[in-house]
Amino acid sequence: MTSPDFRTQLLAAQARNESLLCVGLDPEPAKFPGDWAGNAARIFDFCAAIVDATHHSVCAFKPQIAYFAAQRAEDQLERLMAYMRRVAPQVPVILDAKRGDIGATAQQYAREAFERYDADAVTLSPFMGLDSIEPYMHYSGRGLILLCRTSNPGGSDLQAQPLASGDLLYEHIARLAAGEWNSGGQIGLVVGATYPREVARVRELAPSLPLLIPGIGAQGGDAAATVHAGWRPAAPIIVSSSRAVLYATPAAGEDTWAAARRVAEGTRLQLQSARPLV
Repeated sequence: MTSPDFRTQLLAAQARNESLLCVGLDPEPAKFPGDWAGNAARIFDFCAAIVDATHHSVCAFKPQIAYFAAQRAEDQLERLMAYMRRVAPQVPVILDAKRGDIGATAQQYAREAFERYDADAVTLSPFMGLDSIEPYMHYSGRGLILLCRTSNPGGSDLQAQPLASGDLLYEHIARLAAGEWNSGGQIGLVVGATYPREVARVRELAPSLPLLIPGIGAQGGDAAATVHAGWRPAAPIIVSSSRAVLYATPAAGEDTWAAARRVAEGTRLQLQSARPLV
């Protein structure tokens, strides 16, 4: 039986869990609770417990590969990917890798994302053009989520620069992603919640593409403004929160996992309530 493509899986998860929330898995052992603090061997255990606590409240999970690789924990990431398949098989997993290379190197990065880790989607940098994305397109149905207008202040150094056409660079990326680059229907875009006007502009230029929107929670993006700018019926947004969920402060009587569940569920409800009536 063929697995559903990323977009189909994402829309189904959003409907099933009534959620626009993606929990980012950015494990920092120094912040682990209790006896686990500082122990990189507990990365899998920590992330698996977060998955257990939150998978009914999310539309996706997003492990950030650097947090695993820096701790020599790629084997734990492999275990985590397999675990998420077992525990929450209907929730798609986006590997946050932001790869951007060409030729044989890009082919190896695509194998890493889709064969080694079996991700449903991967984040990519489009800076080197279409040929940096094409090797990933051979994996039919997998999502390719391109950096477009990122949430960091330095993103303006390049993304907000005007082109001869009159477009800003991020607008040009959005046009390409929604048009000639998207022959296989696999592309989505990363746009930051800290720039709601730009989210709205990207949605205007790419009216049906999935938008991965980081920046709420610890980065200070406004959840309601994000939803109003980007959400449309059948045009999915994936609103990512990492640290605010992973390292939520437990209330009286709570443990770490109950606190993560409470914050994830509260964020889910906040995002759902911000959806415009249609």
